[in-house]
Amino acid sequence: MSSERHYRAQSAIDLQQHTLTVGETDLALLLPPGLWNDAVAAGLRVYLIERRRSLQALIMAFPEFAASHQPVAVPADAPPLARSMAEAAQLAGVGPMAAVAGCFAELAGRYLLRQTASHEVIVENGGDIFVMSRRQRVVGVFCGEDSPFHQRLAVRLAPGQMPCGVCTSSGTVGPSFSYGKADAALIIAGSAVLADAAATAAGNMVQSKEDVQMACDRAMTIPGVRAALIVCQDRLAAAGEIELVSI
Repeated sequence: MSSERHYRAQSAIDLQQHTLTVGETDLALLLPPGLWNDAVAAGLRVYLIERRRSLQALIMAFPEFAASHQPVAVPADAPPLARSMAEAAQLAGVGPMAAVAGCFAELAGRYLLRQTASHEVIVENGGDIFVMSRRQRVVGVFCGEDSPFHQRLAVRLAPGQMPCGVCTSSGTVGPSFSYGKADAALIIAGSAVLADAAATAAGNMVQSKEDVQMACDRAMTIPGVRAALIVCQDRLAAAGEIELVSI
């Protein structure tokens, strides 16, 4: 378990954490005690394998979907997850694969909501989160160990904001590609698919700490974005339906 994943999980002590890896999809799954079992795990694994195969088949036939850093149109018969990624990418002005982690977090989360009939489900996929809860939840903002905000900053979600996606892009932390230099570009949206694409777009705008307000303001113009938080070095900017808390 990465330090980022462990740090985020601390804010949901009433839930039990489980993990599931399917290819590059490495999930942390938080559910109420007693709801995770072999049947649920096996069903989710098969479900995700099928979705990954459908996406891989599209990419084989349409390589631009994976290669482009700009929005692309997808065929009318593209699988639903590819269409949702392409639609989010179009809104945010990025390539479809900028939404892939958020997409699989949401797919897994909504599968668990259906299969367990629980109202408490949190799924994290590489720092991109789908969250549904009837309780307030606190999501840690991981800015990197060199940031003055390291392990000090979090976002509190109210029940009325969920389900939602909380996704973060960084140009200084982690392996994901970014054109920018933000320590964290966090977006809250109604879907994790859109939040992931918008976080990538916002992060790409930040070349120095002087850009945090501009990136935050522009992120808020993306249709469907509810809140934005941009961190670079010792500066941050936030806007929208967001409550920052110290931890």
